[in-house]
Amino acid sequence: MKKKALFLTLLLCTGVGLIPVPAQYHSKVWDPDLGNGMYKNPVLFADYSDPDAIAVGDDYYLTASSFNCIPGLPILHSKDLVNWEIIGYALNRQQPDSLFSKPQHGKGVWAPSIRYHKGEYLIYWGDPDQGIMRVRARQPQGPWSEPECVIAGKGMIDSCPLWDESGHCYLVNGWAGSRAGFNSVLTMWELSADGSHAISAPRIVYDGGQVNHTTEGPKLYHHDGWYWILCPAGGVERGWQLAMRSRTPFGPYEARTVMHQGHTDINGPHQGAWVHTALGEDWFLHFNDRNAYGRVVYLQPMAWKGGWPVIGNDKDGDGCGEPYTTWRKPKGNSKTRVNPQESDEFNTGELGLQWQWQANYNPLWGMPTANGTLRLYNADELPGNGLWQAGNLLLQKLPAPKFTATAKVRISAKSDGQYAGVVVMGMNYQALVCRRKGKKFELLQINCKDADRQGKETEKILATLEPTEVDTIPKDRCPEVCPSALPYSPAIHEDIYLRISIDKGQARFAYSLDNKHYRAAGDVFTLRKGKWIGAKMGLVSMRPGTTGNRGWMDVDWFRVE
Repeated sequence: MKKKALFLTLLLCTGVGLIPVPAQYHSKVWDPDLGNGMYKNPVLFADYSDPDAIAVGDDYYLTASSFNCIPGLPILHSKDLVNWEIIGYALNRQQPDSLFSKPQHGKGVWAPSIRYHKGEYLIYWGDPDQGIMRVRARQPQGPWSEPECVIAGKGMIDSCPLWDESGHCYLVNGWAGSRAGFNSVLTMWELSADGSHAISAPRIVYDGGQVNHTTEGPKLYHHDGWYWILCPAGGVERGWQLAMRSRTPFGPYEARTVMHQGHTDINGPHQGAWVHTALGEDWFLHFNDRNAYGRVVYLQPMAWKGGWPVIGNDKDGDGCGEPYTTWRKPKGNSKTRVNPQESDEFNTGELGLQWQWQANYNPLWGMPTANGTLRLYNADELPGNGLWQAGNLLLQKLPAPKFTATAKVRISAKSDGQYAGVVVMGMNYQALVCRRKGKKFELLQINCKDADRQGKETEKILATLEPTEVDTIPKDRCPEVCPSALPYSPAIHEDIYLRISIDKGQARFAYSLDNKHYRAAGDVFTLRKGKWIGAKMGLVSMRPGTTGNRGWMDVDWFRVE
């Protein structure tokens, strides 16, 4: 770990700044760009649920649902709709802070829409317990404004604004049956010219009923004299994509199915964004539910036939397409090859943009260090559902169907029961940690089934490890009342490599003391998605009580291969 101190020292000596501009990241596990003018789907094999995207000149920006994860509202950038990188987040903390300071699985940000209007970027979303919210920024990287409530109320979700050519602003939204008691309904509002508040009562513009049940996730556009709503129906796993049009924003709307699964294995092509490029092409980004891997993002060509959009491969000419697995890239001159960040060396003094907490961040959970490491302190272990209720889990999305993630860590414990390690989190979860027991460490497997239903954690001790180092206090620093009068509580330390390997929806854990010889650790774990999100992987550091000095884990690097 000391090698990183030299790196940061050189930055200081050269006057460059503490935080260098990161190089473009290239994934070792998933690259959709085939390098021959073609791409493969999904273009984002990661849980960017309910994606929405816009074109601003020859740049493209995408956001997605983030629910309770913080920071929220990820902002991704692309030059060709195929190569994407994370450039920031629009939501640093969820409000009210008194609620979101603890995990609120499945709550928070549902199905956002991103728009660019009069030099300003805006994101609207539905919080099913608060109403329609928005944030604003002059640059997509931020800074973004604090969240403001556009329409207060319960049950409103999946909102999208539109400023038409006359300058009027309208907003369409769906409804959550879990809060409202009804769903499959879309409503339209007129907003003030600046989009800050409603100036009309809502009007139902479409009811999916039995034919198009679970109509939700609408996106609103104006094209060729028509108001268009593009939205999915039929449910996440088995649904289809609708297009609706009306001469007026308040309807009535006529609807057609414009994409379905058809004869492909891409179930429920669902909810996304129409993007019209500067070169005149039309494309559609949508998600496909991959169970524990989450909702991954596909890119489809879109064409207009007979005044209606057709998405994907309309091989039988009936106006309803099927998803492509490979296709030509959008027109353009970009040669950029980049992917969302996965690995992290922790060299910059900032967390990589792939990381999210399970609740609003608390500095007591940890922070980067000047030595090129990330320090995670033992947070207070919560009663009840264990790690399911721990806000300090630092997690990221699963980036591919098959990969290995390895963390080089030093675990430092000051008292019995303190532990740290790696975790795969969902409604079922499993962790591999080192826990202090006396003067040694126990290698421990923590497992929980049905955490969302108050499932209890179980433990399995896998091995006993001698500490790598034990703190000692020099005698000349020790007063007669030693050690009780000392401000420093001695710790024992374990240098270890912890590994997660995922393939076909199963996780296997392993550990090594030298990064050469790895031993399998614990039982094979079958992944299960979280509350509206895919399973995640990452880091955990906990303690059994709320008194005494905290231990910690220093993470040298986290590498995905």
